[in-house]
Amino acid sequence: MDDKAHCGEPHTLSIGLVSETYAPEVNGVAMTLGRLVNGLGNDGHYVEVYRPAQHRNEKASICDTIRHIPMRGMPIPGYREMHFGFPAGRFFRSHWKQRRPDVVYVATEGPLGASAVKAARQSGIPVISGFHTNFHSYCSHYYLGWLAPAIIAYLRRLHNQTAMTLAPTNALARELTDKGFNNVEVMQRGVDIELFSPSRRDDRLREKWGAGDGSIVCIHVGRIAPEKNIRTAIDTVLALAPHHNIRFVLVGDGPMRQRLEREHPDFFFCGTRHGEDLARHYASADIALFPSRTETFGNVVTEAMASGLATVAFDEAAAHEHITDFHNGVLAYDDPTQSFTAVTARLCAQRELIRTIGNNAREYTLQLNWPTIVSRFKSL
Repeated sequence: MDDKAHCGEPHTLSIGLVSETYAPEVNGVAMTLGRLVNGLGNDGHYVEVYRPAQHRNEKASICDTIRHIPMRGMPIPGYREMHFGFPAGRFFRSHWKQRRPDVVYVATEGPLGASAVKAARQSGIPVISGFHTNFHSYCSHYYLGWLAPAIIAYLRRLHNQTAMTLAPTNALARELTDKGFNNVEVMQRGVDIELFSPSRRDDRLREKWGAGDGSIVCIHVGRIAPEKNIRTAIDTVLALAPHHNIRFVLVGDGPMRQRLEREHPDFFFCGTRHGEDLARHYASADIALFPSRTETFGNVVTEAMASGLATVAFDEAAAHEHITDFHNGVLAYDDPTQSFTAVTARLCAQRELIRTIGNNAREYTLQLNWPTIVSRFKSL
């Protein structure tokens, strides 16, 4: 560790970040936190990341001003690619007594995060929290809707012990405020416009999908699970297939994948993709279908827009924040004439419009760069 970076040159911060998910885990929260931490580190700030160990023998590691401290945890039942951490209040109090951070950012609300909030308060360290996942909304998709009120009460109690709660959209900030969350601030998410770019379009990949000049490739990126409302995307593709030369590509994994592969052998299931490979899959499609109704943000929306795709999504979360209807994306509503399938059909009937919307989307995302987001975080 660079003691100068830790002890504090002018404008240098020491930040403790606590999260139950982090790269290389594949989800929007892990990606967002990785970008934030790297941005802070590139600006010379010292960041310690506390997260569950991702393999049994993982040790603490440091690279420049970023230190990773793996904690005890275990995979989440039914979601084994992600972990939750065990409470670690005693460790945090002892560790922060020796290496006191200027601020602690608790990004997730599991046992590890909750113990960090308590330890920071007991140690007199300012602590802020992030609201990244609508766990209470997931309940209905797993026949646990009766738990939602208890979960939102727990989340409200935990977040209200922190100095502020960061939400990724204005709409979510208002919703949390209405639910009794105090001091909610907006910190938007950025997108890597160098990685996600139309320049990564790959004609050989399109050929692999059987897509010719007259084809429309629709892509769904994300966990293949009930909470992602993936059946709506499938129903849309099935409704449009008799009228258009549609190829449907699904990138991601999850509990519904095997069943859907059996039911729809003509779909292309590509599994989880990372980095440039993921960017190539995005850019080689034409339309992104994002029917999820449970997102706090939905990084897929801005990644698809940056890749030059015409994105169809419900008027919620990131789509509500960033899409102007039929200009840089397409918005769906709970109305028969403006349903997800209906607006996608309108888009497919105007082939040149797909290209125009994709170009407008790419142009729009040029302002959503990560350095701006990191600066916003530092100013809070």
